[in-house]
Amino acid sequence: MALKHQATTPHDSVQSALRVLEMVARHGSGVTTVELARETRLPATRLAPLLRMLRREGYVEQTADGVYVTGQCLSRLASADHRDEALREKLRHTLDGLRDSIGAAVYISRYVDGEIRVTDIAAGPRTPAVNEWVDFRSSAHASAIGKSLLTQLDVNGRRDHLSRHKMARLTSRTITNERVLLNRLAAQPATVPVLDLQEYAVGTVCAAVPITAGSSVGCLALSLPVEHAHRLREAADTLNRGAAPVLLSLAI
Repeated sequence: MALKHQATTPHDSVQSALRVLEMVARHGSGVTTVELARETRLPATRLAPLLRMLRREGYVEQTADGVYVTGQCLSRLASADHRDEALREKLRHTLDGLRDSIGAAVYISRYVDGEIRVTDIAAGPRTPAVNEWVDFRSSAHASAIGKSLLTQLDVNGRRDHLSRHKMARLTSRTITNERVLLNRLAAQPATVPVLDLQEYAVGTVCAAVPITAGSSVGCLALSLPVEHAHRLREAADTLNRGAAPVLLSLAI
């Protein structure tokens, strides 16, 4: 199943969003769309959806006069007091929204100290999380989460991880040849979600996109029962679009 390339990566969108937020914060009394376009040098086709996203996420507000000012969510995340709590609440709200809009369980994962950690999951009765029948830490070669995280490491980092975790055959679709896996990781376009088509678990398909903030390697992922595999293309595209707000929260 091939996925079309996205015009921009979540990282690209976040960099542009941060430029917009910087301009809004600089103009304490408010800034117009025309002024934002001039100062950020973003075309209207990029600026308009960014402003919609920033308003929806509570990072900016538009006054009755039509100018943009800093939103309450940005103020909370930018504050040193209770930032961790505010970030957890924001991520939970965003993940729940993605789960409901995609109709799939959604996950945030990090690569920390050489290991994979699933840090947040948004699931529910109609969107069950995948059964972790094999520890995600030892199945990077098979899962969308693992492959997405490995693509963000350099070649030595990938080899080091695989040297510490044997590439076991989890299903008939699992790649167990290191050279084949490394070649596929190297060829993975940054703008296309990484897929797991029943490689980790029979009956489940997954997709993942990177959400790297600074030196922190992470990814946003989803899982679907195989009977919903026909929705994976659309779900992965929605996940890719939804990655920008998640990454933005982590970057502020």
